[in-house]
Amino acid sequence: MLSSFKENVHPYHVGSLEFNYNQKTKTFEISGKFFLDDMENALNKKYPKNLKFQDAKVKAAIDEAMKNYCAEYVKLKVNNQFVKINYLGFEEDSESVDVYLESAVVEHPKKVETSISMLYNLFDDQMNIVHIIVNGKRKSEKLTFPNRYLYQQF
Repeated sequence: MLSSFKENVHPYHVGSLEFNYNQKTKTFEISGKFFLDDMENALNKKYPKNLKFQDAKVKAAIDEAMKNYCAEYVKLKVNNQFVKINYLGFEEDSESVDVYLESAVVEHPKKVETSISMLYNLFDDQMNIVHIIVNGKRKSEKLTFPNRYLYQQF
């Protein structure tokens, strides 16, 4: 009974990503938040290893899977140039997982383009809310499967 209840805790599939431009470091600090069970299922579908969050024995394997997953499903282009994104790590609690990334150095972002398809390999109703912040100006948009592209001018 409890396991079937837990599976239906959230009948919607939503995540969020924030791209915050840091003027001092000239990088985008990127953070994402997703339901823990959704991310776990997406990783196990992509990399069949039976990874379980909250299992300290597989933390290194989850870290490697998260790094590869983010590299495939989070892309950034600034001023018509692709920008390298570095995976920094993740944190988890009982319900969600936060992922942390940082872009390479970018000078004067005017046109920011993202391609976000986190959890699209798992759900055809996945919605990702994307926030892009440059010089204190926030632009937000909802991307719903299969739409993955967001373009913003600053």
